[in-house]
Amino acid sequence: MSALTCDLLIVGAGPAGMSAAIEARAAGLSVLVADEGETPGGQIYRNASHSPLADSNVLGEDYAAGRGLIGRFDQSGAKHLARCVVWQIAFEGAQAIAMLSRGGRPEDGAGTLEVEARAVLIATGAQERPWPVRGWTLPGVLGVGAAQTLVKSAGLAPSRDAVLVGSGPLLWLFASQLLKAGRSVQAIVDTTPRDAWRAALPHVLPALRGADYLLKGLRMMRAVQRAGIPIHRGASALSIEGDDRVQRVSFVDRRGAAHSLDTSLVLLHQGVIPSTQLPRSLGCEHEWDEQSACWRPHTDANGRSSVDKVWIAGDGAGIGGAQAAAHAGTLAALDIAKALGALDASTHEARSQHARRALNRHLAVRPLLDALYTPPAALRRPADDVTVCRCEEVDAGEIRRIAALGCQGPNQMKAFSRCGMGPCQGRWCGTTVGELIAEVQSRRVDEIGYYRIRAPIKPVTVEQLAESIPLDEDFARGEFPS
Repeated sequence: MSALTCDLLIVGAGPAGMSAAIEARAAGLSVLVADEGETPGGQIYRNASHSPLADSNVLGEDYAAGRGLIGRFDQSGAKHLARCVVWQIAFEGAQAIAMLSRGGRPEDGAGTLEVEARAVLIATGAQERPWPVRGWTLPGVLGVGAAQTLVKSAGLAPSRDAVLVGSGPLLWLFASQLLKAGRSVQAIVDTTPRDAWRAALPHVLPALRGADYLLKGLRMMRAVQRAGIPIHRGASALSIEGDDRVQRVSFVDRRGAAHSLDTSLVLLHQGVIPSTQLPRSLGCEHEWDEQSACWRPHTDANGRSSVDKVWIAGDGAGIGGAQAAAHAGTLAALDIAKALGALDASTHEARSQHARRALNRHLAVRPLLDALYTPPAALRRPADDVTVCRCEEVDAGEIRRIAALGCQGPNQMKAFSRCGMGPCQGRWCGTTVGELIAEVQSRRVDEIGYYRIRAPIKPVTVEQLAESIPLDEDFARGEFPS
């Protein structure tokens, strides 16, 4: 098994990971960036430097701006491992030992790669918030983020009869991007509660520090309205229906009128939440963010986690958007450089000031967006007949019944129901399971906790696992001792 050594291992090549690599290299650290993508950029800047679209500018100025960051990353001198899954990180003394699997092309050197690093920065970003709703497992249901990925990675736009359902900025961004590309959708079903503005109102004045975000959002909404796309606001009682695939979506609008839209494609979105699997596997402390209704790792202002030698930056530490993630990556890299002796305290402070001010400005709008778009409990805790764990086909009713028997948390729930034991390893059910147990037992979600995450944190083959096992001189692979 081959091995590499570096000062800093960065997991993820999105805005946070790329910015951190640039800053760490400027401080003289050797840097290795492992990423699952084909090219650097993460989800937000996916294929920004090699877009399959005839005119990638239809995806907006923010997407185009990613090319500059990708270019600086490519010139930074950081070693970039594409198409690479980090499935385990452990510590031996002061060294982090990471196991990576590479594959997909002959030149990848498919198999297991060991990386030894003095520090680790986790920049794995966010995932779409799971939204268990009746019919969400039918063929023809995708997340808006997944549909956007298809546009960025393959130039594939959704059919014109698609219905966008949910709430949050990405819903309007994707609709406006489709319009710029000359495409459209049948309708937008907006589930933002009609009185959400009341909770958001106290955050308006502080959010004006990020007025450009607010103006951008208003422009996207106006573009959708001008295009004549029907918008059904305050929707509730959502149901996706069909026999062997999606055929219609039904809901009640804010006036109480019932609607049923025939469609072959439903795109769901209720915002994004931090991706926490990797830091959880390392034992990093996490906290329940009541305002955002999600788990987030506990970090300081520089991204330091509760585990020594582990930093977390970007949306994986708390949702802030691409520009905030880039500045957070810079701050984490500077702190890592100081911790490893590459920067003195005064140089670290001087270089951090601009990034810290910029980060605070970009985060100013978050409390407003969280208050406006965090889905209420009624949209996060499904009816009993709705599937929660897609992998093991466990519905909300079974989870509630087991919780009523005294099940104390997701780990015990896993043992009783297999919920969370499938290929996604709890990514698509963990948050919902915790909330359902808390609901039944009248407890707080932070008391319930989350699944205990163990390696491998992403599916790997037996061959890859076998290659990661060290063998002594008396035992060769493929041979049995006589």
